Amino acid sequence: MLLLGIDVGTSSIKVSVVDSETQSALVSAQYPETETEIKSLKTGWAEQSPEMWWDHVQNAILKANASGMYNPKDIGAIGIAYQMHGLVIVDKEQRVLRDSIIWCDSRAVEIGNSAFQKIGEQRSLSRLLNSPGNFTASKLAWVKENEPEVYAQIDKVMLPGDFIAMKLTGDITISASALSEGILWDFQDDAISQDVLECYGFSSSIFPPVKPVFSEHGYITSGVAEHLSLTPGIPVAYKSGDQPNNALSLNVLQPGEVAATAGTSGVIYGVSDQLTYDPESRVNTFAHVNYAADSKRLGVLLCINGTGILNRWVRDNFAAGTSYAQINTKGQEIPVGSAGLRVLPFGNGAERMLNNKMVGAHFHNIDFNLHTQAHIFRAVQEGIAFAFRYGLDIMRGNGMNPSVIRVGKANLFLSSLFTEAFVNATNVPVEFYDNDGSVGAAIGSGIGVKVFASEREAFTNNKAFQLIEPTSADLYEPVYQDWKKLLLKQLDLNNAN
Repeated sequence: MLLLGIDVGTSSIKVSVVDSETQSALVSAQYPETETEIKSLKTGWAEQSPEMWWDHVQNAILKANASGMYNPKDIGAIGIAYQMHGLVIVDKEQRVLRDSIIWCDSRAVEIGNSAFQKIGEQRSLSRLLNSPGNFTASKLAWVKENEPEVYAQIDKVMLPGDFIAMKLTGDITISASALSEGILWDFQDDAISQDVLECYGFSSSIFPPVKPVFSEHGYITSGVAEHLSLTPGIPVAYKSGDQPNNALSLNVLQPGEVAATAGTSGVIYGVSDQLTYDPESRVNTFAHVNYAADSKRLGVLLCINGTGILNRWVRDNFAAGTSYAQINTKGQEIPVGSAGLRVLPFGNGAERMLNNKMVGAHFHNIDFNLHTQAHIFRAVQEGIAFAFRYGLDIMRGNGMNPSVIRVGKANLFLSSLFTEAFVNATNVPVEFYDNDGSVGAAIGSGIGVKVFASEREAFTNNKAFQLIEPTSADLYEPVYQDWKKLLLKQLDLNNAN
């Protein structure tokens, strides 16, 4: 059986068609070729059009079909991965009521902080495993408070992947994993949180039926099937947020296993079997893809908003026409520490690991007679790696101590400069796997329709092809400590203001 995986990213849509027998991709396609813009109508806001995602999904599938590498009629199941925490709302005719308020939007921080106090800090942490913070539930509360005429028309609330599944099938479902990433799931009751519903004044009727991640969430309609040359009635059999899905694609399913990504944002994601939480909600705990009431599997997630987006910003504004590969090569010409140049990479909204502070990005110690373009390139990637180290230390304080981190060869991990900085700053080896989000989503759909006898069987051919170990952690440690002092000083300034 062939499996179709769809990855709804912030920058673009990627799809892969995977042969279930070999667990390898026959073809992958991306649409659009250029990075999709984020609408920012006000400082700290970030929105995208769900209908634009759907248009891009269709174009990506048609592009993959055009390769001629497979017969689309042989596809037997579809899986969807998606950018986490986005809010999508539709009316009774399944019409989108407003653009999605996406993951890096910061407008609901104070609403979430207020709910944390109203529900009670200890009750929130023990039941939700998080503060309501700036997550999906708080974004919905913002709509209720600021756009009441829009809120009054809501029939269903969903996450981005639920929306794409709705467009494919006409059905709307959600999972405990999705609800938990929106801070809408009570882990004590294993149900939608009554505390959150009562605090924000939401009716439970606006949330779709809850189904397991690995299950049939609807069947492709004849109209969609005809347009995309698919077989009518095949199921959408898997839906997951991008970070749990990335962990799945790297076979990170059991307690103690850890994955990382460094795309537009950066994430370290580890699996636990304990209902643990960070008292300050700097890292967050969600239901993993294989979470069940009788087999707790939790994903502990560190998110850094400003990673690849900073690297892109530097390329666009300091090196127009230069490829990422050229940036990496130039940066490698500079010794560790970038001759004192330090970069704080926090310019993409409120950072959870910094207590939801809007810190901004900062370049420190620029010397006009010393620093060159190459120094900037290196300092940026070092600064991103140091942000990962800072967050990993928070995770370590909460009991997550990885002996190895699994990653895909993609985004910033394509850069040997960044990989070296990441491995040595964290002092943790990195294993590379030849998988990505769209392949993981495809394999997830195979698990959902039981093509594989078990989750483990789905990854029998997924082996690490490279191991990078720390070789100069002693060189990076003093540079990191200097970087950390600058960050703490900046946080003090923010708190004073």
